[in-house]
Amino acid sequence: MAQNLPLTNPLLGNHIEMQEVAVAIAATDLNPGSISLDFLRFSGIIPTDWELTQQPVLNNAVAQLNFSNGVNIFAQPRSINFLEAIKQNPQDLQAPVVARQYLEKLPHANYQGISINPKILIGFPNQEDAARKYIVETLLAPGGWQQLGQAPLKASINLSYQLKRCPLNLGINEVRLQQPDQTSIAALLFSGGFTYGIPPEYQDQKTAYLSKRISTWQTDFETFREIITKKFFAQGQGSSLFPPTLI
Repeated sequence: MAQNLPLTNPLLGNHIEMQEVAVAIAATDLNPGSISLDFLRFSGIIPTDWELTQQPVLNNAVAQLNFSNGVNIFAQPRSINFLEAIKQNPQDLQAPVVARQYLEKLPHANYQGISINPKILIGFPNQEDAARKYIVETLLAPGGWQQLGQAPLKASINLSYQLKRCPLNLGINEVRLQQPDQTSIAALLFSGGFTYGIPPEYQDQKTAYLSKRISTWQTDFETFREIITKKFFAQGQGSSLFPPTLI
């Protein structure tokens, strides 16, 4: 994930926000062993001048290629993921473009669907217990069940929404964000999944349908961001955790 400028808010104080988007493609006949740097280049899925940041992991169980421009490709049997952090302008992301190229160059795979998976991580440099307290004290109702054990309760939450266009799964977890000085800070990780199957009427046009769904990934991301900012961190009517310029 890439780091945005720290923001200030009277509810949570200084914090750091980071964002990422992944496009996951599911296909029953997808074999990680077929994914290689040469294959991606020679097929035209990625430009020939893309460089790796480290030696790729390539075998029949997993393929992982991390590129210097921030695009990461991770494949397992039956699925392949294209991930990238949002640094500045979301329109500049290459991962969704590469995902569409993958579909175009391999049109005959037995595709089952895609998932647009955004992540928003909020770190609290000066509030060690902020992430845990937000989940336990803000999202969960108080009760005696929270008082068990010899240490403060920790929790994660998984929510499922049925949106008009597709299901949305949303996970909320307390995590640690590693800093450049090797220290870590408390953080909240919001992980989303907009899942699109292939409707019966598009079974003969699978790649075209899935490519269209990928092309509208920004709609899903903005929906996800709006849910986080306005539903989870609203401070009052018309107010949210983040400045309007970032929504």
